[in-house]
Amino acid sequence: MTIKNEKIIVKIDSNLKELIPGYINNRYLDIKNIIGALEKGDYATIRVLGHSMKGSGGGYGFDAITEIGRVIEDAAKEKNNDVIKDKVEELKDYLSKIEIIYV
Repeated sequence: MTIKNEKIIVKIDSNLKELIPGYINNRYLDIKNIIGALEKGDYATIRVLGHSMKGSGGGYGFDAITEIGRVIEDAAKEKNNDVIKDKVEELKDYLSKIEIIYV
């Protein structure tokens, strides 16, 4: 079980400092867009969003986002709403807990 206020420390290359706020904001947009696509049964959009997260997360130092994106992409291919919803909640939780340290 995860503790509600537990912080997740993520060390990010200081060269990326200016890009990180926009990257995080875009993940919140992904959450909104995935929820909207789920309501429409638009699994193609969900798959693309998951694929994008899978490809970008690790490059910015967010390995958890890569893994969440991979599962969302696979779940979209299978039209598995429950897994998609679970991973969206996991992403929300992750984003709310990360504390970035620039190195």
